[in-house]
Amino acid sequence: MADTKSLSKRRQAYWRDNIRIMAWLMSAWFTVSYGCGILLVEPLNKISLGGYKLGFWMAQQGSIYVFVILIFVYVRLMNQLDEKHGFAEDEAPPLTSSDIEPDSKEDA
Repeated sequence: MADTKSLSKRRQAYWRDNIRIMAWLMSAWFTVSYGCGILLVEPLNKISLGGYKLGFWMAQQGSIYVFVILIFVYVRLMNQLDEKHGFAEDEAPPLTSSDIEPDSKEDA
């Protein structure tokens, strides 16, 4: 019984931390995509990036790049969270030569 309560508490703490991580990452993406791509487009357009106005670039490319970066950040943070709460997947040990059957068979 104590084991199930412990597991239940770990799961609740895990999901609370997971929601917190997702909220921070989504707010960062919202700030970059909506803030830089729409609200701050005029001030950013005064800066040039590769021949394009920065506000235009952020609306067209920047928010996509930030989203892809946030995916990798999320994966890293979730791996750390899994380890913190004891839900990390164990890696399979490397195969040894004794684990693999030989391919050659003697002819009859």
